[in-house]
Parts: sequence; structure tokens; C-alpha cells
Amino acid sequence: MAENILKLGIPKGSLQESTKTLFKKAGWNIHFPSRSYYPGIDDPEISCMLIRAQEMAHYIERGLLDCGLTGLDWIIETGADVEEICELVYSKASMRPVRWVLAVPEDSPIKTPADLEGKVIATEAVGLARSYCKKHGVATEVEFSWGATEVKPPHLADAIVEVTETGSSLRANNLRIVDTILESSTRFVANKATMQDEWKRIKIQNIAMMLQAALIAEDKVGIMMNVTDNNLQEVLRLLPSLKAPTVSPLNTDGWYDINTIVDEKVVRDLIPKLKTAGAHGIVEYPLNKVVE
Repeated sequence: MAENILKLGIPKGSLQESTKTLFKKAGWNIHFPSRSYYPGIDDPEISCMLIRAQEMAHYIERGLLDCGLTGLDWIIETGADVEEICELVYSKASMRPVRWVLAVPEDSPIKTPADLEGKVIATEAVGLARSYCKKHGVATEVEFSWGATEVKPPHLADAIVEVTETGSSLRANNLRIVDTILESSTRFVANKATMQDEWKRIKIQNIAMMLQAALIAEDKVGIMMNVTDNNLQEVLRLLPSLKAPTVSPLNTDGWYDINTIVDEKVVRDLIPKLKTAGAHGIVEYPLNKVVE
């Protein structure tokens, strides 16, 4: 039906490609035409629009979009009243939250928040910075930064409040972190009125389930192997798993097939131990989604 179209906001900019990758793993192919703000998607029930993450929650609150992906930082910064569906911990460089930090030049006398009294702070997140200074009881001048915030101290500002994943850009600009103001990750959020519509609510919840399943599968793999009755308990003892391993008897008496899911980081140490314990035909295979 024509009215069953979900208006989905895709974050433009640094999260754009990683969002496309996440949706592909979840089962949706998104295509970004050149010079267009309306990405294509292989789902006739979804209409996409590219919106800066900084503005996403604002447009979702107003109902101009049904749902979208944005950072917790920008939800707090805009004060938008939206419904959070789920947290999606991914970013442009890593699968971990980003941090908004207070940073100053390496040789700055500013060591604690109290040292900000009377100083100038440059940042894109003016609301976050002002709230932080108010919390610590210091009077500062907070200026909006249009970009290249790292280069502003010490000549254009005494300190900055900036987002970082690894801290490499700050170090490259001879800045040190004084304090972490906020840890933020991507959130899938929806308009509150939209969530009262049964069709849209179910569609949004299903998208959230598949996105989360794709993220859970990111650092996990499946392992299957054959083992004899004599070695079964020792092999099972070695296996960490999402749930209890699946153990199935084979047609050959005294042999079992074991199938389980483990963290990918343990596999390089685990497989030799399984082999030593008597496992045969060990196969590691990738996972696309894990629905808990």
C-alpha cells in the first residue's frame, strides 16, 4: 500500500559509508547516487534521505522523518524528543563508542576543569561544552567552530571540545586531553508518533533486530568439528560459546558433530587446543548475523 512507506534518515558524512556497510550486512543494499540526497535502497517499503547526523534527531522529532541513525551526542546537543530504538556501536573507524573530550595544547597551563575560568573554548557541540562548564562551576566563553577545530588553540581559543575515536588527530596537532565529557555511540531513533503506527513500528523493530544481529556477528565466527565419544567432554570443556554448543550424533557409532559460535579473537589459540584434545575436521566459518 502506498501509505506503507518508512522514511529513513541515513547520516551524511563520516558515518555514511559505515552505515551503508552495516545495512548491507543486515540485508539491505543502499546506493548513493552522485549529487543526490535520496539514496536508493532495495526495499520498496523504505524511502531514504541523507541528513547530517547533527540535524537528524531534530527532523525525526518533527515527523519529517520516521526514523534514522544519529549519535547520542547530537540527541543531547539538540535536546530532541525522540524514541530510542536501540544502540548501534559502530563508527567510521572502529566498532567502539566515540568520545567528546576537552583538549588543550601540550604546554597549556590548563590541567583541570577549574583552570578554564575566563577561557575561550571552541567547539561544534556548544550545548555539551556549556553544560560541562556549568557542571564544574566555571565561567567560560564557548564559541561555535565551523570546522578544523584542532588548529584553533592556542591562537584562536584556549581549549577545544572535540570528538575523537583514537586521539590520533589530537596528538598530531600537539593537543592533550584534559577530560572526557561524553562517550557517544550511534542510536537508531524514531518519531514518537510514528511508533504508534503498528505497521511502521513493526518495520522499525525488524530493521533494528537485523542491524543488531549484523553487529553481534562482527567479531564472532562459527566453528564445527567432529569428535569421538572418548574426547567429547574434553572438547566441550574447551569451547566458549554464545549458548551451549550443539552436539549431534553422526551415523558412525561413537562420533559426534559439534557446532558452536565463539569470539573470533580466541580462534587462533582455540583451534590448536581442540586439535590436541581430539577434534577432527575443524571448520571455521564467517557469520553474517546473530539474532539473540
